[in-house]
Amino acid sequence: MILTVTMNPSVDIFYPIDGFELDDVNRVEMVRKTAGGKGLNVARVVAQMEEEVLATGVLGGTIGDYIIQELTKCNIQNNFLKINQESRNCIAVLHDGMQTEILEAGPTLSYAEGAAFLEKFANLLTSVTIVIISGSLPKGLPNNFYQKMVEISREKNIPVVVDSAGEPLRQVLLHQVKPFAIKPNTAELSHMLGMKVDADIDSLKRAVNHELLTGIEWIVVSMGSEGAFVKHADNYYRVTIPQIDVVNPVGSGDATVAGLAVALKHDQTVETLLKTAMTTGMLNTMEAGTGYINFTKFKQLFDTVKVEIID
Repeated sequence: MILTVTMNPSVDIFYPIDGFELDDVNRVEMVRKTAGGKGLNVARVVAQMEEEVLATGVLGGTIGDYIIQELTKCNIQNNFLKINQESRNCIAVLHDGMQTEILEAGPTLSYAEGAAFLEKFANLLTSVTIVIISGSLPKGLPNNFYQKMVEISREKNIPVVVDSAGEPLRQVLLHQVKPFAIKPNTAELSHMLGMKVDADIDSLKRAVNHELLTGIEWIVVSMGSEGAFVKHADNYYRVTIPQIDVVNPVGSGDATVAGLAVALKHDQTVETLLKTAMTTGMLNTMEAGTGYINFTKFKQLFDTVKVEIID
């Protein structure tokens, strides 16, 4: 079973509004609400790939109840730490070809709530084979919280994929116990390593060989429409993808992580693993919903992905 962790989930609310007006009344005819957060996007795609998945994290209030209802509708098993505070809403207004986002901060967790979640997390590991930690930390938790989760997992020999950014990710990488895989983009790598990283192969090689990344089995650098650059052990790979009609790119990184996790779970070859991850990422961009894929199109798209080993 794959375990996805979302520490600050939300209800994502999408308002499509033609001719959005500031300081005026804007009426919405159609509203789309989903259980949101990067880890929940991962969980949805894993479930759509017909794989067993368990979602965990921290939830509270009526918003938390709604998230659980939505996950249950999608046949996603879940086991969250329940708190007395309300979970958050995140609003996206889609207008005039643009997207304006209003993101609530969410609850502030206490030390005791953080400790309670780590205990729950350790107990859940008895039934899982791989862990995906995605997204941001809620307020109140220390920046090394994900590092603690990686350490707990690796003590039980369970591989961990971390898809986060900023100081929580840097704390993970500073520790001697490394995650099994990470999936940054070039902008995140540049910020994290303090060096400019672009699509040039030499630039990418320098980045993935930075001392901060030493000991990570899989480094998947996502590059949008240009595919990905990957370091696995001592080998480098360039993954190219076809041009596709993009409907909604939001969540494609999460879908990529889902494909990566499923392939890792099944111990696939390098080529199959990378093609699977890129295919699920592309499938997400072809759907209006965030963290949704049409799995019936998987094989057709999978065959168009090219993996090349680089000297």
